Amino acid sequence: MPWYMKDYPESLKNFDPLVKKKAIDIANALLAQGYSETKAIPIATEQAKKWHADASEEEKQDFEDAPNPKKSDQHGT
Repeated sequence: MPWYMKDYPESLKNFDPLVKKKAIDIANALLAQGYSETKAIPIATEQAKKWHADASEEEKQDFEDAPNPKKSDQHGT
């Protein structure tokens, strides 16, 4: 099941909104590649935290300004 900013794994509920958005984006990409939800969530979480720590302020702002993941955008739904 793909996620979006209003419907996401419980494990992301206390994350900074930008990290949460990135984790959702990564997790949805992993799901599209055939990963299971149980594998996609921890991978996406780890990668989103790393991205946030390493990204420039410009990269963060660009990602923040990008549209949020939407349920209707995922897997043709």
